[in-house]
Order: sequence, then structure tokens, then C-alpha cells
Amino acid sequence: MEQNNIKTIGQNTVRPAPGAKHSRKRVGRGDGSGHGTYSGRGLKGQKSRAGGGVRLGFEGGQLPIQKRLPRVRGFFNRFRTEYIQVNVNRLKVFEAGTVITAQTLKEAGIIKSKKKPIKILGDGTIDRPIVVKADKYSAAAKAKIEAAGGRIEGTS
Repeated sequence: MEQNNIKTIGQNTVRPAPGAKHSRKRVGRGDGSGHGTYSGRGLKGQKSRAGGGVRLGFEGGQLPIQKRLPRVRGFFNRFRTEYIQVNVNRLKVFEAGTVITAQTLKEAGIIKSKKKPIKILGDGTIDRPIVVKADKYSAAAKAKIEAAGGRIEGTS
């Protein structure tokens, strides 16, 4: 039986690419090494000393940026639901008996996007019966729509 001359590649034969590995710089091992005498630290000064250097954020004595900026206070809730607010008086553009949805509001130019939920607020008056499908309603908006003979569909 003849043996195939195929090299098998296993974990024991994997090597890094040529030039990928470098030996670490050994400083302070004599002038012949190229990194003797000052060990790559230059002459004198704060950065040449052991433990030398400045703390994080130090700007040479200038008032640091974290002190120059105004202090931000309070809390921002990332999980709050932001609604598109539409007042009752904006619904006057629709005919009596119209079913008002997010799509019809967008087509009428009252809202720009349907990405956020819609809340109907009670500012203004309405004089025709309409059917409103929205995500939320204020108590005043609900009362005004129902007083005009309309009805609301959806939550709250």
C-alpha cells in the first residue's frame, strides 16, 4: 500500500505568520543593547522618574474639561414611551363619520411619522362625530369626542 504524501495540519503544527511575533524590548541592559543608559525615557524631567507622569485628565494646570462643562443633573429614563401628540382641534379637517387612524393622520399631514404611538389631547373643540383609533387619549379629549357624537377605539 502506497502512502499519500499529504501533510496533515493539526494544532501542533499551526504557527503565527512570519513577522507577526516580536520579542519584547528589554531596557536598561547596557549600552550595547541600544536601550541602555536612559532606557528610552530621555533626559531628566517628570516622565523620566519612577512613578512619574501626570494623572488621568490632567491638562497641565489648565482647568480640566470635566470642570469647565456644566454639571448635568437629573435622570433620563431610556424606557419611557414617547407619544406623538395630536389635539382635538386638528381633527376638524376630517368629514363627519370618518374613521381616523395613524395612516389617515399621516396622509392629512397632521403627523410626520407612524413610528411612535399617538396620543389624542383635549385642546380645542370638535363639532362632528368621528371615530378615532389611537394608542392613548386624555380624559378631556375622550369627553369632547364622545360629546360630539363620535367614539374612540383603542386603549385608554
